[in-house]
Amino acid sequence: MKQKIDKENNDPENYKFGILYYNPADKRVIVPKQDRYRGWTINFGNIYAYLLIALVVALFIWIGL
Repeated sequence: MKQKIDKENNDPENYKFGILYYNPADKRVIVPKQDRYRGWTINFGNIYAYLLIALVVALFIWIGL
Protein backbone atom coordinates (compact mmCIF):
# COMPACT_ATOMS: atom_id res chain seq x y z
CA MET A 1 0.00 0.00 0.00
CA LYS A 2 2.79 2.43 0.89
CA GLN A 3 4.46 1.85 -2.48
CA LYS A 4 1.18 2.68 -4.26
CA ILE A 5 0.84 5.91 -2.27
CA ASP A 6 4.44 6.88 -2.97
CA LYS A 7 3.92 6.16 -6.68
CA GLU A 8 0.81 8.40 -6.75
CA ASN A 9 2.64 11.17 -4.88
CA ASN A 10 5.56 11.10 -7.30
CA ASP A 11 3.44 10.99 -10.46
CA PRO A 12 3.75 14.44 -12.09
CA GLU A 13 0.32 13.97 -13.72
CA ASN A 14 -1.26 14.35 -10.27
CA TYR A 15 0.15 17.87 -9.88
CA LYS A 16 -1.62 20.68 -11.70
CA PHE A 17 0.45 23.80 -12.39
CA GLY A 18 3.32 22.00 -10.67
CA ILE A 19 2.05 22.71 -7.15
CA LEU A 20 -1.62 21.68 -6.77
CA TYR A 21 -2.14 18.00 -6.03
CA TYR A 22 -5.27 16.62 -7.74
CA ASN A 23 -5.93 12.90 -7.53
CA PRO A 24 -9.54 11.72 -7.05
CA ALA A 25 -8.33 8.12 -6.60
CA ASP A 26 -6.31 9.15 -3.53
CA LYS A 27 -8.68 9.27 -0.54
CA ARG A 28 -6.39 11.40 1.63
CA VAL A 29 -7.27 15.07 2.09
CA ILE A 30 -3.81 16.20 3.17
CA VAL A 31 -0.84 14.58 1.44
CA PRO A 32 2.93 15.08 1.64
CA LYS A 33 4.46 17.17 -1.12
CA GLN A 34 6.68 15.56 -3.74
CA ASP A 35 9.71 16.66 -1.75
CA ARG A 36 8.66 15.37 1.67
CA TYR A 37 10.94 17.85 3.44
CA ARG A 38 8.86 20.77 2.17
CA GLY A 39 5.70 19.90 4.08
CA TRP A 40 2.17 18.95 3.13
CA THR A 41 -0.45 19.96 0.59
CA ILE A 42 -4.17 19.51 -0.01
CA ASN A 43 -5.58 16.92 -2.42
CA PHE A 44 -7.96 19.00 -4.54
CA GLY A 45 -9.36 15.79 -6.02
CA ASN A 46 -11.10 15.04 -2.72
CA ILE A 47 -14.39 16.84 -1.96
CA TYR A 48 -13.46 17.07 1.72
CA ALA A 49 -10.53 19.32 0.78
CA TYR A 50 -12.97 22.04 -0.24
CA LEU A 51 -14.86 21.61 3.01
CA LEU A 52 -11.58 21.96 4.91
CA ILE A 53 -10.74 25.16 3.03
CA ALA A 54 -14.24 26.57 3.69
CA LEU A 55 -13.89 25.73 7.38
CA VAL A 56 -10.52 27.50 7.62
CA VAL A 57 -11.84 30.58 5.78
CA ALA A 58 -14.94 30.66 8.03
CA LEU A 59 -12.71 30.39 11.09
CA PHE A 60 -10.61 33.38 9.95
CA ILE A 61 -13.74 35.42 9.24
CA TRP A 62 -15.19 34.50 12.64
CA ILE A 63 -11.96 35.45 14.43
CA GLY A 64 -11.81 38.74 12.49
CA LEU A 65 -15.25 39.83 13.66
